[in-house]
Amino acid sequence: MPVGIGLCGLGTVGRGTVEVLGRNAETLSQRCSYGLEIVQVGSRSPRPEVDLGTIPFTQDIFAVAANPAVDILVELIGGVEPARELILTAIANGKQVVTANKALIASCGDELFAAAKARGVTLAYEAAVAGGIPIIKALREGLSANRIRWLAGIINGTSNFILSEMRDKGREFADVLVEAQMLGYAEADPSLDVDGTDAAHKLVILAALAFGMPLRLDAVHVEGIRDIQPDDVRYAGELGYRIKHLGIARRNANGIELRVHPTLVPERSLMAQVHGALNAVMVRGDAVGATLYCGPGAGAEPTASAVIADILDIARRLGGGGRDAIPALGVERSGEIPPVLDIADAESAHYLRVSALDRPGVLSQLAQILSARGISIEAIIQKEPAPGQDHVPLILLTNRTRESEVRAAIAAIEELDSVAGAVVHLRKEALNDV
Repeated sequence: MPVGIGLCGLGTVGRGTVEVLGRNAETLSQRCSYGLEIVQVGSRSPRPEVDLGTIPFTQDIFAVAANPAVDILVELIGGVEPARELILTAIANGKQVVTANKALIASCGDELFAAAKARGVTLAYEAAVAGGIPIIKALREGLSANRIRWLAGIINGTSNFILSEMRDKGREFADVLVEAQMLGYAEADPSLDVDGTDAAHKLVILAALAFGMPLRLDAVHVEGIRDIQPDDVRYAGELGYRIKHLGIARRNANGIELRVHPTLVPERSLMAQVHGALNAVMVRGDAVGATLYCGPGAGAEPTASAVIADILDIARRLGGGGRDAIPALGVERSGEIPPVLDIADAESAHYLRVSALDRPGVLSQLAQILSARGISIEAIIQKEPAPGQDHVPLILLTNRTRESEVRAAIAAIEELDSVAGAVVHLRKEALNDV
């Protein structure tokens, strides 16, 4: 008997899943020893322009969750509601579930995984993070022998595309954003991407897997890329760095850091070589060291690849009578759960750009303010004033220090009569053993 699949949602990923399942049907059957058959498709929109052949179609997605022929419900409608209710309905009906919905997992994952565990079914979510990159499987299986020290990822392709264009061509953020929308990388409302929310959804899922902690979307410090200026992209390059929008989860002696923000990374690092709309996640384990996973983070068929990989995993276990082999987020935890640190308690190096009067003694003032808070300077760039201007940009790179100390120093610097405007502040990560 083939494994029956009920698919809800016929957007980009839904259509890609239908097409890949149909095209690779013979290969997929060989890999799991059981046939895979889409027995029903549901979409709240009218039947779209995709060839479903003889597959039954309904606009009632809850009918798919109740269909006795459905063994695995695939949720690809997106958003929190009604996706949450649909998955809970499917679980209550004993269906295995596959989802690509990062917003739902990040917001309601603990509830959904608890319900799946109580009912004895699987909720699989590989496609929820980084599209076609198998980072969930890597953390869950390939790196399971390791104590994860930290992970850092370019986990939003739109932001990476924009920053890559700004660096390579010296373009303004707003100009590149328009192109990203024309190319389909960014939505008409790009806020989820460029303001960091999408990356935050993905980061909490990765952190929960890496550190055995609850899904803490509320605790993530989030900054987007709207305020990144071409000058800072250029100055970072002069110092040997590139600016990437990273999601970072790090365990230190006091707890877990969860932060999403623009970050300077060394230009010779592997992460700095990830350009365009690609995603990449670097994970450091205590046994394996650093490993990097890179590839397309979105798109119809890359994401469908991850969806179907979860379908195959479940189909193999259904055929063999095995129980759920996918540990649930937020459920199977033991021991003390480390706290999530406020960003003020995080540690990193920092990039500061100060607009200062071009006169003797100003740099000494800045150095004294930083030194008073135990902040050492790694590098300095001082530029010539523009014609007709009496202020010059001073760019400072600090060594690693506590965020609260840097914020206090910035506040003191902005009070100086010799300084104009706000200090531009970005963080810097070496992506090494620290």
